[in-house]
Amino acid sequence: MMLFTLLAASFLPLADFVSAERVLGAYVFQRHGDRTAKAFPPTQLTDLGYAEEYLTGSFFNKRYILSGSEYHIEGISSSVVNLAQITASAPQDHVIQNSGQAFLQGLYPAVGSAANETLRNGSTIYSPFSGYQLIPMSDVHTSTCNKAEVSSNDYYYSSSYQQLLSSTSKLYQSLTPNVNGAISSSQLSFKNAYTIWDLLHVATIHNSSANLPSNQIMQELLVLANNHEFNLAYNSSEPIRAVTGMTLAGEVLAALNQTITSGGKSKMSIQFGAYATFLSYFGLAGLSTNANFAGMPDYASSMVWELVTNATGTGIPSQLEISVRFLFHNGTSIAGSTQLQSYPLFGQSAVEIPWMQFVNSTNKFAITSQQQWCQACGNTTGICDSSSDASTSASSTGSSTAGMSLAVAGVIGAMVTLGVLAGLTALIILAFNLRLVRKSTLAAISRGSEASIVPLPAKATSA
Repeated sequence: MMLFTLLAASFLPLADFVSAERVLGAYVFQRHGDRTAKAFPPTQLTDLGYAEEYLTGSFFNKRYILSGSEYHIEGISSSVVNLAQITASAPQDHVIQNSGQAFLQGLYPAVGSAANETLRNGSTIYSPFSGYQLIPMSDVHTSTCNKAEVSSNDYYYSSSYQQLLSSTSKLYQSLTPNVNGAISSSQLSFKNAYTIWDLLHVATIHNSSANLPSNQIMQELLVLANNHEFNLAYNSSEPIRAVTGMTLAGEVLAALNQTITSGGKSKMSIQFGAYATFLSYFGLAGLSTNANFAGMPDYASSMVWELVTNATGTGIPSQLEISVRFLFHNGTSIAGSTQLQSYPLFGQSAVEIPWMQFVNSTNKFAITSQQQWCQACGNTTGICDSSSDASTSASSTGSSTAGMSLAVAGVIGAMVTLGVLAGLTALIILAFNLRLVRKSTLAAISRGSEASIVPLPAKATSA
């Protein structure tokens, strides 16, 4: 018996090696950090928000960048950033863009004297800010999706909205002394549920002299704001309402596919955005039945899609040996205790889904091309004007940093689905010459919504 035990034990390292998981790439969608109230524009990223994003970036450095980490992305530079391996993007919103910069500072921190440069004449150039690493962010262009706007407006005529508008009237009017004139009495209703809750929520963090409602009432206001914003972001009978989630899904698909088709040259994409896109994707991916996805994610929340394999060796294995794992963390901690929890997508029971199944399930609702976006939204002007030169431009969206145009991403996604390999190399080369995939935020019909416009595929520009 002892001999058997010893023999079995001797094979454990080999078994562990064979089953060792390899992380091939990752896509991160990151919410901005703590900010000032939306009721007092322009909103500003607070020092707390800056710290939240920096700490979250540091967490992802430890998870994906540092060599020796259990989840180290295979082949990614572990100290000095390789800009060919990573892409980042953010919409034209200074809260979100500044959050992105803070996150990237944590993801690839300053490298000190390693960044110093010796010139031919022997003189040394000392790098500013202790070797601060510059990671560019692609600019995100957005526009109104006509059908999504109409769909969101439909919510205000629904019986569920009308019922809550009526039943909560007294609650919202009772908040008059708490808002202290920042919101007029005529606006104190469920129609502005998010703006009202946001004003008071920011005060709970930053205003020590604020006249705040009880904790019970604050919780009621949060539940109502969650209900309001989720219904603006997603409706199962009107999928176009979740156009931001659809666009994000296409971008994630394109970015992960690029990791595969480039042989692992593209390794990590980060998109910075607002809560409405989270809510849209939650609904589309079948996550909203879970209580963890029933409301708005906190500041600095993260959605992550990891490309993983148990195949031995190095490099990109067969697509049949690759899986996708979805992870989510609701907010972060100033103490740096960020954790990611994996969840099954599309109503599945397993948290890891085979790559081809992920492609097929995502393509059921993903928007993967500019033309598809225009058709789905019913837009015929601007970039969707068939007579305009803009209509032939390469597209990109802000919710992701897939490193290729949304149009090219759609072609590649279709090729993956159909198994058509002819011409793939040419498409990849074309993709590398383009900017990042873009995504934006969902149309916010409510005045308090964080996202006032929805994604429009357009050529990305450098930030």
